[in-house]
Amino acid sequence: MREEGKVLLRVFVTGEGLPGKIELSASSGSARLDAAARNAVSGWRFVPAKQDGRNIDAWVVVPIIFKLEGM
Repeated sequence: MREEGKVLLRVFVTGEGLPGKIELSASSGSARLDAAARNAVSGWRFVPAKQDGRNIDAWVVVPIIFKLEGM
């Protein structure tokens, strides 16, 4: 499809390091790339935030860049 773009996702990371909720913060302009980014991040494991030595839930912003190379 030769699409490129940058997607920003707001991800709620649980204390177990799992993505609990994923929100689109900034679209790439392509619904296909936005969906691919969300789908990829939904399977990730994160290092959870810590407070007073214990894992806590926290929001993070994750940039996903789709770039064609070698064309």
